[in-house]
Amino acid sequence: MKNKSKIFVLDTSVLIHDHRAITHFKEHDLAVPITVLEELDKFKIGNDTKNFSAREVIRFIDKLVGNHNLREWIHIHKGLGRFKVVMDVPPKTLNAEKIYTSEKNDHKIINAALMLMEEFPSRSVVLVTKDINLRIKAKALGVKSEDYETGKVYEIKEKIEANNVIDGVDSEIIREIFTRGVTEEQGVLGELKKPNGYYILKNGKSSSLAFYNDAEDVLERIEKEFVYGIKPKNAEQAFALHALLNPNIKLVAVQGVAGTGKTLLALAAALEQEKKFNQIILARPVVPLSNKEIGFLPGDANDKISPYMEPLWDNLKFIKSQYGENEKKYKAINEMELNKKIIITPLAFIRGRSFSNIMFIIDEAQNLTPHEIKTIITRAGENTKIVFTGDVQQIDTPYLDEYSNGLAYLIQKINGKPLFAHVKLVKGERSELANLANELL
Repeated sequence: MKNKSKIFVLDTSVLIHDHRAITHFKEHDLAVPITVLEELDKFKIGNDTKNFSAREVIRFIDKLVGNHNLREWIHIHKGLGRFKVVMDVPPKTLNAEKIYTSEKNDHKIINAALMLMEEFPSRSVVLVTKDINLRIKAKALGVKSEDYETGKVYEIKEKIEANNVIDGVDSEIIREIFTRGVTEEQGVLGELKKPNGYYILKNGKSSSLAFYNDAEDVLERIEKEFVYGIKPKNAEQAFALHALLNPNIKLVAVQGVAGTGKTLLALAAALEQEKKFNQIILARPVVPLSNKEIGFLPGDANDKISPYMEPLWDNLKFIKSQYGENEKKYKAINEMELNKKIIITPLAFIRGRSFSNIMFIIDEAQNLTPHEIKTIITRAGENTKIVFTGDVQQIDTPYLDEYSNGLAYLIQKINGKPLFAHVKLVKGERSELANLANELL
């Protein structure tokens, strides 16, 4: 009788993505090729995201196995399967290194799966990897292969739309919002009602921008107001600024394609509130272009990371350009930079810190894993506001996609909670040329 439990072979990309992945396969057995341990050893040194992840994986595996011999199957936990490390021994039949005529680590990992298939012919052996090309290569040799599914958000397109247009609203309600600035919800939102929701209420030519205050069960009017020289150019930008400035909202996700103003609005809102926080931190993960390490760039550490931080400095320079050099707010920004009241830094440089009395803006959050997003939020102390900005369609890391990245995960899991607000920016405001590219290319 065929054993119904499977043997899953995990590659490095899965463990880097989720250091607890070993515990997420229920009753099935888990095998890790010795080559994966070698790759983790190589990745453990450094300050990039993958370096921190590699160290977490190594610590987790060490704690999990204790003094056991990893060449033999060991039980993981009650209710879970077993775990072992597979040695680098070529299979007797197909040999990926010979077929693909190279000794790449990917081929060694495929060989580990092939060897297990020979050793356990009655069981289903599945290679799990976030590397699409490795999955294709494995399948070409008859090895079942699939993506790592834990943490994926398949309902993203249906579930995370943040800005809702409600037509046919009673004109008296719209009039009351305009005149009083607030009105009771009265069932206007229907099934679309959620804490900290943003809406465009319409009746013919009449319309109003509204925010649902769940604590008081009222709809509040939203105005388009200047914030540190920046004025929202559309309804969604007005929604974003409202969420960014609202002291009752501690966690904000601003999603949108390039040129919609995500980072600029977040930074302007932070500057507007600088007296409420001890420090403003604007950070982003460093994702080397063309998958090259930053070590190939010349200069010291600051020189190496400077190109990746330049877009953030550009936003700060743009805000400063709204004022003359002798104006109060221009001087205030210079003073904040000088006193480190505002800092722009790679995310890796502040990893491990706890954040109190800080407004923390994480740009390009779609390049973070769900675990990294959770790690950042769980470090929030008193009087801390965290803002994630990004575009789930623009992933720069090879092992994430629009469904598995941290930003999509955050939006779907926390959407509708009292401390959270999500705004999706739709209209590009950078230029007509940028809009054309976003629409047609």
